[in-house]
Amino acid sequence: MIEPRQHGYFRIHNANIYYRIYGTGKRTLFFLHGNGEDWTCFTKQIEFFAGEYKVVTMDSRGHGHSGISERPLTIKQIAQDAATLIMKLHLERVTLVGFSDGANIVMEMALNSTLPYERLVLAGGNLNPKGVKMRYQLPVILQHRFCEIAARFCPRLQRKADILGLMIHEPNIRPERLHKITVPSLVLAGEHDIIKDKHTRLIAAALPNSTLAIIPCANHFLFDGWADKVNCIMKNFLEA
Repeated sequence: MIEPRQHGYFRIHNANIYYRIYGTGKRTLFFLHGNGEDWTCFTKQIEFFAGEYKVVTMDSRGHGHSGISERPLTIKQIAQDAATLIMKLHLERVTLVGFSDGANIVMEMALNSTLPYERLVLAGGNLNPKGVKMRYQLPVILQHRFCEIAARFCPRLQRKADILGLMIHEPNIRPERLHKITVPSLVLAGEHDIIKDKHTRLIAAALPNSTLAIIPCANHFLFDGWADKVNCIMKNFLEA
């Protein structure tokens, strides 16, 4: 794994937000990970793209090395953190790349941030909790309830409950709102994704300038198990 040329923290909205920067390209790929993960889920993309692009990762609030504050842990809050980090790092020509909850954060940023973004890559995102297949959502619901109860006796479990709560209560994006996102957008999902196929196609159809790619035989974790395929699709999309 290559080493970052810069890494550290910024104090953003009363929380320490951790970031890493690789490469020195004029165009930036800003990666946002999924629920319960951190920057390491993009190691195969960092190695692939850092030669041509500036690659930036962020650990979302409450995840990885990033801290929390008194503010509620929400998709909107994490999106605000990410937009602020982009400004503090003076990043230009930014493509937002989001996986799972990261894709939901990217949509929130594109809808509500005034920053200009060149392109979006949305992998395994959903507009609302009903977009997740129930056989995957039900265990999360049960684990969330357990952590909420157990947190009364073991306060450190409250952070875990808050993180799981993101999948249960969020996002809440109406598909018609996506019409305002006009930048080129790549929508990715696995053939056997935890996200319903019709839901993925709804996102792609709602974006005016989208490209849809369903990876055959793949599950939700595209950036790891199907990295070679995904990296090539992303490269073609970015260079089109």
